[in-house]
Amino acid sequence: MADKKYKIGYTTGVYDMFHIGHLNIIKRAKECCEHLIVGVTTDELCLSRKGKLPIICEKDRVEIVSSIRYVDEVVLQSDMNKTEAVKKYGVDAVFVGSDWKGTDAWKKYEKEFEQYGCSVVYLDHTDGISSTILRERLNKE
Repeated sequence: MADKKYKIGYTTGVYDMFHIGHLNIIKRAKECCEHLIVGVTTDELCLSRKGKLPIICEKDRVEIVSSIRYVDEVVLQSDMNKTEAVKKYGVDAVFVGSDWKGTDAWKKYEKEFEQYGCSVVYLDHTDGISSTILRERLNKE
């Protein structure tokens, strides 16, 4: 594992209606770090942020993500304070989809994480797939 650039990596998501885009981010993140921690957003946080519950319940989403061979550890994400997670888990890289690059929120995270020796790594977003797209398809049928 000496060829891995980072020791502890972290990524988060709701992972509702798990799809290939989710798997691609997790797989690419694991390729870059020795130990990958994946935060699964709680039902409560999802409800408070998006105004709706996930289609797949928290317990099942945790089970799905825990079963992926690239995932070393699953934690619940009960708030949006990613800096606390960086400190709590000793993370040296946070992985996020490239669709977030350049946004105000992630520019702020880059600066905050820097003081803890943590980098933000933007991984290619899988075009043409998202939970929103899947939901729209389901609603049409």
